[in-house]
Amino acid sequence: MVANIDNLDLRILSMLQKDGSLTQRDLAEGIGLSQNALWRRLQALQAAGVMRGSRVMVDLKALGMDLTVLVMIKTRHHSRDWLESFARHVGTLPEVVDCFRIGGEWDYMLKVVTKGMAGYDAFYQRLITGFDFDTVTGIFAMEALVENRPVDLLRLVEPSRG
Repeated sequence: MVANIDNLDLRILSMLQKDGSLTQRDLAEGIGLSQNALWRRLQALQAAGVMRGSRVMVDLKALGMDLTVLVMIKTRHHSRDWLESFARHVGTLPEVVDCFRIGGEWDYMLKVVTKGMAGYDAFYQRLITGFDFDTVTGIFAMEALVENRPVDLLRLVEPSRG
């Protein structure tokens, strides 16, 4: 189900994507709403599940997490039980920041961040323990050209007509 949102909601969401630390006062002024009207819209967006939580972006390289690897996985197992077991297992691996079930030649793609190659090797050993994969390969990122970019909601999402 797509939430019923308008252009003002998209503007609010766009501003928050760029800077989640904006105060309600600054957000209301930037959108041209009263603080009460803004608060009601924020509550509605949260209730509709459009807004989920709030995060701080951490520079992982500053903390020594200097290696990003896209891990591609092929398996011959495609049952719901296997998928659920795999998802639970991946959820226990702190290096995994994203995990996707994908179409095409590969079945799964993980985005993994580690402290160097030794960290990746330790992760890899834990990843494969107890699972029968056909193929696991790592694609090592040399440089992020675009990363964690906010979605341009005002250009990509059409407001609901209601």
